[in-house]
Amino acid sequence: MCFEVSPPRTGGSVPEEDARRVGMARRVAAARLRYCGLDGLVDDAKLIVSELVTNAIQHGSGAQVTFTMTVRDGFLYIAVHDETPGRPNAQRACDEAERGRGLFLVNCLATAHGGTWGTSGDGTTWCALALSGGQP
Repeated sequence: MCFEVSPPRTGGSVPEEDARRVGMARRVAAARLRYCGLDGLVDDAKLIVSELVTNAIQHGSGAQVTFTMTVRDGFLYIAVHDETPGRPNAQRACDEAERGRGLFLVNCLATAHGGTWGTSGDGTTWCALALSGGQP
């Protein structure tokens, strides 16, 4: 799925229209996973999608965000591309911070599912979750 986003804003707030797109991406991910019989991944995948799409909207400089999910080689791959060159870094937020833990959460969830996450220099952040029960 691909959608246009508002121009980047200072202060880190996400415009309401873009926030609705995050929710839409979560719903699409959940529906597709249920359709494919991957119900056990729905909750964690929704959180990962939410974090990656929100990061793309908040920190990206492009005019659109593309979200994809694929299943291959025993893994669910979630990728978000935001047209911003460079690589985001997971940062350690202080205990009192209200934000800044998104990629840390993605890392924890990927690790819990026997997977990993990463970035590419073209503006794509991705996550791979191992499928359980011998699913394709």
